[in-house]
Formats: sequence, structure tokens, C-alpha cells
Amino acid sequence: MSDTRRRVKVYTLNEDRQWDDRGTGHVSSTFVERLKGISLLVRAESDGSLLLESKISPNTAYQKQQDTLIVWSEADNYDLALSFQEKAGCDEIWEKICQVQGKDPALDITQDPIDESEEDHFEEIPETTHLVELPPCELGRLEEIADLVTSVLSSPIRREKLALALMSEGYIKKLLGLFRVCEDLDNREGLHHLYEIVRGVLFLNKAALFEVMFSDDCIMDVVGCLEYDPALVQPKRHREFLTKTAKFKEVIPITDSELRQKIHQTYRVQYIQDIILPTPSVFEENFLSTLTSFIFFNKVEIVSMLQEDEKFLTEVFAQLTDEATEESKRRELVNFVKEFCAFSQTLQPQNRDAFYKTLANLGILPALEIGMDDLQVRAAAIDIFSYLVEFSPSMVREFVMQEPQQTEDDVLLINVVIKQMICDSDPELGGAVQLMGLLRTLIDPENMLASTNKTEKTEFLSFFYKYCMHVLTAPLLANTAHDKNSKDNFQTAQLLALILELLTFCVEHHTYHIKTYIMNKDLLRRVLVLMNSKHTFLALCALRFMRRIIGLKDEYYNRYIIKGNLFEPVINALLDNGTRYNLLNSAIIELFEFIKVEDIKSLIAHIVDNFYKALESIEYVQTFKGLKGRYEQEKDRQSQKLNRYRRDARSMDEDEELWFNDDDDDEDGEAVERRMDEDFSDSYEKFMEAKKGNLLNCGCFRHPENFVLSSRITTWSSSVTAGAANGANGTDSAESICTKCI
Repeated sequence: MSDTRRRVKVYTLNEDRQWDDRGTGHVSSTFVERLKGISLLVRAESDGSLLLESKISPNTAYQKQQDTLIVWSEADNYDLALSFQEKAGCDEIWEKICQVQGKDPALDITQDPIDESEEDHFEEIPETTHLVELPPCELGRLEEIADLVTSVLSSPIRREKLALALMSEGYIKKLLGLFRVCEDLDNREGLHHLYEIVRGVLFLNKAALFEVMFSDDCIMDVVGCLEYDPALVQPKRHREFLTKTAKFKEVIPITDSELRQKIHQTYRVQYIQDIILPTPSVFEENFLSTLTSFIFFNKVEIVSMLQEDEKFLTEVFAQLTDEATEESKRRELVNFVKEFCAFSQTLQPQNRDAFYKTLANLGILPALEIGMDDLQVRAAAIDIFSYLVEFSPSMVREFVMQEPQQTEDDVLLINVVIKQMICDSDPELGGAVQLMGLLRTLIDPENMLASTNKTEKTEFLSFFYKYCMHVLTAPLLANTAHDKNSKDNFQTAQLLALILELLTFCVEHHTYHIKTYIMNKDLLRRVLVLMNSKHTFLALCALRFMRRIIGLKDEYYNRYIIKGNLFEPVINALLDNGTRYNLLNSAIIELFEFIKVEDIKSLIAHIVDNFYKALESIEYVQTFKGLKGRYEQEKDRQSQKLNRYRRDARSMDEDEELWFNDDDDDEDGEAVERRMDEDFSDSYEKFMEAKKGNLLNCGCFRHPENFVLSSRITTWSSSVTAGAANGANGTDSAESICTKCI
């Protein structure tokens, strides 16, 4: 079987500039005697017939695209492409082509359009020399011009040559003059040719041409040419939209004419790229890269010019912060700042930081609080807020913590964001998802660590749980009142899932604050009501919340779960799911498996004592039998421990009795006994009194089952002496100890 790395599709470009599939085969690079050189051969995988035989010419411009495409032109209007199944095969053939041409395989184009030897290349390829000879710019030659422009697009060298010719002869303005003539004459054929010409010139991807085409006196004619797409029955009315429908609003008069012209130009060029031009095909994706760069640098220039105009920005923020500003005017101002922030995303990081610092110094955050009753103002303000959070969460946190001193809870900026998330009208909650990410960034302790203010984490979390958490959880608590899920439609389920995701994040990262909130609000019980939802994704979110809590292995949480019997809704969900092997089943099993593996004794005992009868029939996993086994092992350990304590207490009494009744005939023993006779009586009485006193003092007589003999006792004689001494001194005896009094 042939190597799949060399498996390719062969394409040729037809007269309509569409790529035709010529078949699938396997490519190789070998020396062909007839062509007198290394050639690319493609043989069909179906019958072995020759699909392609192409000599690798030293002067042909080959281009590698998307890691699996090689494109080149062999003759006038004959363009070829190989589409490889695997990147490795494309790389192998590309290296062979570069080896023949003496080029670096790291390049994506084998011929440099500005190479000094370019003239020699064209001398060696006579069929391409006519491409730079532009026909006279006349109505009768439009078809010829269109064919010429479209034929060079696949060759970087020919694109470069054509661009130079168009620039040197002022050809673009002549073509646009013909457009006005054709439109006056209603010459549809000519207009269709001009569409192909202008579209092709844009695809030449040359900034110098764009400067001419997008100048004030040319751009509307360029848009007009692009209205006459031959594929459309009726032309589009893009010029009418740009001149009549689209309105340029100056919230503050712009006195700089250059800035005004740049704004108009950028809007129109963006419109051409996004609306008018069709999406480039897989072989044309790089043709408009310079157009994208043109728009990018225009935006950078606009932001820089506005930022440098201190008078302009000062006036904008003066009107924004003035409560007397009319609502319609405020709406325009906020939308302007939003667009301003959007443009700033094109800046380099250092310049972007300077931009946001400028806005912060001008009072952007206080300005956002005003006029929040207007829906459009609120939406734009939240977009600006998101840009600021992305720039500096600490700056935003510092501001919002100062708000309660000046305003009510309902109009706190962060609460406005939460309410906007909750009230998102989009059925898919696209905006709510974005805002949830914004809130997560604000409450994430990880980006608080680098702050110079070491108390930022504590202060902000205390603020958030005091002033904002009740707003976030309000939909959840309202929907689970009376231990039932009151609204279970798809949009509500999506919203609750987002809220649960944020709460789960809090459980993982806010140990003290979220724990207190969960206990005070009995939040886990309310969350587990959602296990009954008909939407499985919501039930899984509720289960994930509980799993994160149990994953902390915090006995405080464990006692809360046991006291509230909070495993019941989880087990009911497992039993209601039946024998279906789905994600819910697996997630619940994993929860109990975690408890078993981590040997969380309090939860194991609670589960086995209360639910094992309902679970023992589940035998397709060994999880519940394992829990029962853990439970029995712990029960046996406790029983053995209790018995050992009792046995040790009895053993001590028996040892003392045996010692006193011991009649040792050993001579050394008798000698010891004789030496002790004189003082034994007094010492023993003192010892027993002291021992009795110590037992009473430590409470061992209250729990004799826990009384054991100390392991430090070695010989009775030494113990008696030490015990008597300690008893005389009124200290605790070293011979005996109570396990409850340790």
C-alpha cells in the first residue's frame, strides 16, 4: 500500500478562477529523461495513470500554504496546486523543490518578488513578459484588462510586476473614470468587468495601491465597482448605505481634519473588507493580509491622535461626569468611549497600558456610574468595564470598594454587571457568559497576590460577600424555594448553570467566606434541589458544586452534609437514573468512589447507616460494596481498640496481685527482699496513697475502662521508689495513665 504521506489531490485553476479537482493520487519527485530534470509525478491511486508530470523549474515561484498546500504557475493562465493528506508529505516535497531551486525550506515562497535577479527570471520565461504590458485603458479593452488582472493572482512575481505597472502609469484613476462612464451608460458588461478588475487589484495585496484606492477622491468609486458582482441579478447599494444610512456622529467636534479623514477612511475600508468582499477561498486567504494591516495601523493612528488631544478627551469626560448632560448626548458619549476602547486593543501592550492609565486619570470609572438607568448606556458601560477589568483588575477592585460609602447597594457598578448577566435577553446567554468571566477575574485571588496592598484579598472578598453575593445567588434561591425547582425552562437552566459555575469557583478559591455563606444560607440544600431538573447539564452543575465541597475534605462541611442529610437528593437521582450508563451516572459514582478512596470516615458511616439498603443492589461497580467494607473495617478497629483498653486495665490488676503473691526461692531475690523489709512498709503505704490520689485527680476512676499501665515501668522496685517520691511531692505518678485524661 502506498505511503499516505504522499497522497495528494491535484487542482488546476479554470477560466472562472475556480479550482477544479483533477483526481487523487500519490506524488513522487524523480528525474525524467524527456524533461531533462527533476520532476513532480502524480499517479492516480485508482488505475496508476499519470495525473501530473511537472518539471521543477529553477525559476518557477512555488508557494506553500496552510502546511498542506503547494501552489505554482507553469504557463500563462495555467495554475496548479497539490493538496496533501498529511503535513509530513507536503514538507518532504517542499524540501525537494527548495533543494532543486537552491532555496531555504523554511520559506513559504521559493522566489522573492524583489530579488535582484528578477529581470533574468522573466527573460527566461518569455510567456510571462506580456503580463506587465497593460492594455490601453479603454471601454473596449476592459475584458482584456480583467483577464490580465485575474491571471496573475497565483504568482507572487507577476502580482508584483502588475502592481508596479498599475502604480507607474496612474492606471487606477483611469479605471475609475471608466467606471463612471459605464454607470452613466448603464453598460452592465463593462461594470461586471470592472468588478473583476477592482477585486483582482485588491487581491494584489499592495499597500501602495490601497493608498490610491482608499483616498477620499477614489474610495466611493471603488465601492461602486464592487457593487456590480456578475453573480448578482441586481447590484448592491453599498454607496447609498455609506453616504445616507451610516451617520458619522461627533460627540465632541473634531477640529483636526486629518483625524476626521482617517476615521472616515477606516470605517469605509472596514466595510469593504467585512461586508463587500467575499470570504477568500482556501487558496486566497493570504491575499488580503495587507488590507488587514492597513486597517490595523489606521486604528493605531486614530487612537494615538485622540490620546494626544488632551482638550478633546477632557471635554468628553467633563460631559460624561456632568449629571445635567442629556440622555441622548450621554448615550453618544458612552458609545464613543466604548469604540475608543475597542480601537485601543490594536495598540502594543506598552501603549495600551498608557492609554488606560490616561482614561483612569480622567475618571472613567466614576463616569460609568452615571446614567445607568438607560439600557443602551448600561450595555456600553459594561463593555467599557470589561476592557478595564482585563487591563487592571486591582484598579477596578479598589474603585468598587469605595462605592458603598457613596451609593446604595443596587447601583454598585459590580451589582449592575451581575444584574446585566442575570437579565441577558440572548437565548444562548452569550453576553452572560462574557460577564461571568469578568466576575471570575475580579474575584480570583490569584490576580490579587501581586498587589502592593497586601490586604486587598481580604478586604475585597469581605466587600463582595457583604454587598454582592446576595445579588448573584438571588435567582438560585428564588428558583429553589420550598425545595422544588419552580422554573425549569432552558434559559433559566442555563443561567443557573452559570451561577453554579461561579459558586463552584468560589468554593475552590474562597475558603472562609464561601463556607460561612453556605452555612448561613443552607446553600447546598438549595443547590441540590436542582438535581431534579429535566436538564441534565444543570443537575451535573449542582453535583459538581457538592463534589468540590466534599473534595476539600473539611470536617466542618462534612458535619453540615450529615446533619442536613444532603446525600438523599444525590442518591435519589442515581436511583431515578436507573440502569442508564450516562454522564450523570458516572459523575455520581465518581463522587462516592472519591469518598471511599479518600476514606472519609464520617461520610462513609453516614452513607452506609442511612442508604446502604437502597444501594446494595448496584453491582455493576464495586464502589458501594467498597464503602460497606470500609465501614466494617472501621467498626472492627473501634471494637478492638475498646477491648484492648479494657484488657489492659484488667491486666494491670492481675499483675499487681501476682507480684504480691509471688514466692521466689531465688537467693538473690531473697537478698533483695531482705534489704527492702526495713523500709517497704512505709514506702508502699505512701505509694498507694499517692497512686490513689493521682487516679482520682485525673478522673480515671470515672472511666476505669481507659486506665492503662504506663510503658515506662521496668521493675517494680524502681517504680515503687519513684511512685512514692512523686506521691510525696504531690505530682502525677509516672506508672499509670488514663487515655481520656491524656
